[in-house]
Amino acid sequence: LVDCNNFYASCEKLFRPDLANKAVVVLSNNDGCVVARCPLAKQLGVRMGIPAFQLRPLLQTGAVVAFSSNYALYADMSARVMQTLAELAPAVEVYSIDEAFLDVSGLSAADRVQLGQLIRQRIRQWLGISVCVGIAPSKTLAKLANAAAKQYPATGGVVDLTDPIRQRKLLALTPVGEVWGIGNKLSQRLQTLQINTALQLATADAGWIRQQFSVVEQRIVQELNGQSCLILEEL
Repeated sequence: LVDCNNFYASCEKLFRPDLANKAVVVLSNNDGCVVARCPLAKQLGVRMGIPAFQLRPLLQTGAVVAFSSNYALYADMSARVMQTLAELAPAVEVYSIDEAFLDVSGLSAADRVQLGQLIRQRIRQWLGISVCVGIAPSKTLAKLANAAAKQYPATGGVVDLTDPIRQRKLLALTPVGEVWGIGNKLSQRLQTLQINTALQLATADAGWIRQQFSVVEQRIVQELNGQSCLILEEL
């Protein structure tokens, strides 16, 4: 999984080099609330979804610069990112405006990591956008690998989670609510069953999970164990 970092805010800063060291946020339609933040804005405590009027003190002092959403710009930059990815991988699924799954099957561990680093370097050099790369045998694990690449700077922005031991270590550190496909309500239900971490979900009996919930949650368990249940839909 290749995911652009703070995509909307990164696009805005790209064309305003004078704001390189400024905290930047992007507001939703009609400037209602914050939908994107650069790392500097996060450090100032600006929360995702915060109403725009609560930012007035920071805006008035110049500590934060706010932009109205420019979806034409974001769509154009997204198309450029996806085209670059298509030149580097044999199959690409555009998952969202700032995310794509790539097929890297058949590559060795060293080649997978090298490709991840090349992707980061190429997109940064050609488009000025920073991305992180998560590599794993299933989409759900790739999502977690990408989140780890963003969270831990020592990874260099690329995490290969194909090793089962590394998978278990990360799953043990991940709250179950952070697993792709597990929303707030489902997370609460799982916690009532003493399933609090991604590892506890992964080690639960898949058939029992299906009985308690549905086939969708059963597939999540299988995906957490490295079984690819969600095919790559090439676009």
